[in-house]
Amino acid sequence: MKVRKAVFPVAGLGTRFLPATKSTPKEMLPLIDKPLVQYVVEEAVAAGIEQVLFVTGRSKRALEDHFDIAPELESLLYDKGKDKELSQVRQIAEMVNIFYVRQKQALGLGHAILCAKEFVCDEPFAVLLGDDIIDSRIPCLSQLLKVYERHGGTVLALEKVPMENISAYGCVRATPLEDRVYEVLDMVEKPKKSEAPSDLAIIGRYVLTPGIFPILEKQEPGKGGEIQITDAIRTLAHDEPIFGYEFDGVRHDCGDKLGFLKATVDMALKRAEFNGDFLEFLRQRLGPLDNMELKKVNAS
Repeated sequence: MKVRKAVFPVAGLGTRFLPATKSTPKEMLPLIDKPLVQYVVEEAVAAGIEQVLFVTGRSKRALEDHFDIAPELESLLYDKGKDKELSQVRQIAEMVNIFYVRQKQALGLGHAILCAKEFVCDEPFAVLLGDDIIDSRIPCLSQLLKVYERHGGTVLALEKVPMENISAYGCVRATPLEDRVYEVLDMVEKPKKSEAPSDLAIIGRYVLTPGIFPILEKQEPGKGGEIQITDAIRTLAHDEPIFGYEFDGVRHDCGDKLGFLKATVDMALKRAEFNGDFLEFLRQRLGPLDNMELKKVNAS
């Protein structure tokens, strides 16, 4: 069955970006000139997704407004003859059919996905996390969907990460099947380095089957007192195969301040309008490198 629907869990409070996220949803923080979540929605649409569900929470009104029509703004842009900007604004509202449901309590990613049960019904579906920005020639979700079309079952996006960072992720024990494709044998949520089964981390792209919902309904809270999707997928593996795909592309963890800064520089340098003057600015700012150590900049 074709994957037509995607779920975006966006109810989190974004506490790592306070105070910016006190009134602005983390997913709406601008990466150059687009909010983070728009990059991920565009990835889903490019992969053939027809319907998107945002699992939201309180204080997410800005996100809903962003993907809605804006009559006053469109009228202003039309009157001023700003055709390019008008087209950009209209495309945001027209790119895909969007639905919303509220996650009334922050009980974890597994619970957020469970909130999508009525939207998904009995179809396979995608889950995309709005703070994982993946720069790739072929959309990351498209890569996962090709694996799903060949093998069926649940497909997890995987990335090799340094072992010293593995405790920040769910990770898998897996056996290779073909180039970049693994059969997942087991998984652990945020293990200690000494207990991690591999350096293959699960990142924010999933293709799930509706068989996950009966498991999530009974799932007990796990790590951090939350309903973990990793635990539920582990249980699902008793009934159907689970696959992992080491995607081809560069992931920017924009849920982290340093990751967000790296993404801003990297994405800016890929755009012709910035890769001249902006690159020169960076060179001037950094100055000559002495033994590969950057000069400390006095922020006062």
